Amino acid sequence: MPEPIVTLNEESLKSDLSELVRRTVEDTLNGLLEEEAGDLVGAERYERTAEREAHRAGHYERKLMTTSGEVTIRMPKLKGMRFTTAVVERYRRRETSVEEAMIEMYLAGVSTRRIEDVSEMLWGSSVSAATVSNLNEKAFASVEEWRNRPLERAYPYVYVDGIHLKRSWGGSYENVAVMVAIGVNDDGYREVMGAAEGLAESAECWREFLSWLKSRGLRGVRMFTGDKAAGMVGSIAEVFPEAAYQRCTVHFYRNVLAKVPKSKRARVAAMLKAVHAMESREASEAKALAVAGELEGMRLREAAKTVRDGYAETLTYTRFPREHWRRVRTNNAIERLNREIRRRTRAVGTFPDGKSALMLATARLKYVAESEWGSLRYLDVTLLDE
Repeated sequence: MPEPIVTLNEESLKSDLSELVRRTVEDTLNGLLEEEAGDLVGAERYERTAEREAHRAGHYERKLMTTSGEVTIRMPKLKGMRFTTAVVERYRRRETSVEEAMIEMYLAGVSTRRIEDVSEMLWGSSVSAATVSNLNEKAFASVEEWRNRPLERAYPYVYVDGIHLKRSWGGSYENVAVMVAIGVNDDGYREVMGAAEGLAESAECWREFLSWLKSRGLRGVRMFTGDKAAGMVGSIAEVFPEAAYQRCTVHFYRNVLAKVPKSKRARVAAMLKAVHAMESREASEAKALAVAGELEGMRLREAAKTVRDGYAETLTYTRFPREHWRRVRTNNAIERLNREIRRRTRAVGTFPDGKSALMLATARLKYVAESEWGSLRYLDVTLLDE
C-alpha cells in the first residue's frame, strides 16, 4: 500500500485556524477603532486640517473576550474630546447579556439540560452539567465586582430611588427594596453608581446605602434628587451634609393628586406644572401659594395643605444653572432603569432571597449602563463653575 503523500495533524490544524481567526478579529477591531477615532478627530494621524476637533494622545491596551477568544485592542486616547466606540459596545452587550441570562435562568429554575443548551448557543461550546453552578458563580462574581467598583470621579448631581420586589421568606412573601443611585459625573455623563438591598426604605437602610457609596469614593455631590422616601432626606443630611436635596416634582404631583377627585385631576395637574414653569424661585413660590389658595377654594383642603407643606422642597433646583433645571428637578433620569429592572424581574416573579433580587437587578443595571445610555453627554456641568 503506497505511503500517503500528505498527513494532517487535525488538532494542530484546528489550533492554527483558531489563532488565525482570533488575530483577524483582533486586527479588524483595531482597524475599526482607528477609523472611529479618525472620524471623531476630523483628521488622520499627524494630519492638520481646519476641521480638526481634537488631537490624538496615544493608545491604551485592554483585553476583550470575543467568540473567537481573547483579543488585545488598542483603544485610542483623544485630547479635547471623549472617545466613545460602537465597536466595543456590541461586545459589551453580548458579555453582559450572557451574565444576565445565566443569572435569570438560575433564578427562574430552568433545568440543567436547558442551561447546557443555552450556554452552548451563547458561548459556542457545550457546558457540562457539573460546571453550570460554576458558571452561575462566575456570573454573580462579575456582577458583584462591578457593583462594588471604586467611584473615582466627582458627581455633582445624584439621583436615588428604591424599587420593591417580592421574595419568599419562611413560606410567606414579603417586599425587598433594591436601592439604586445614578450620578452625573464631572464630565456630564450619567453613571450607575450602585445598587444595594434593603428590607424597607427605612432611615437605617438609606443611611447604610449612602455611607456605602461614600466609602467607595462618592464625592463632590452638590444635590441629591429623590422621591422623599421615609428616612431618605434625614440620611442625606447626615451622610452628605454639604449636599442639597431636591424633591422630585413628579412624585410631588402624584402625592397632591392622590388627594384630588379623579374628575378634577387634569385641571389640578396643569396648575401644579405651572408652579415649576416659572422663571425664578420667587415666581414659583408665589405661584405655589396661589395654587394652594385656589385648591382651598375648590374645597380640596388636603391637597392644598400638601402643596403648602411641600412646595419648597421641590424648588431646590433653582439654585443651579437654568440649563440644568429640567433634568435635575425630577427623577426621570432613573426611571428608564426602573422600568428595565421591573421588566426583567417580572419574569422571575418571587425571588428566593434578597441577594438573588439584587444580583439580577444589578446585572440589568450593568447592561444598560454600558449601552448608549451611558455614552451620551447628559449635562454641561461646566456651567456649575460660572
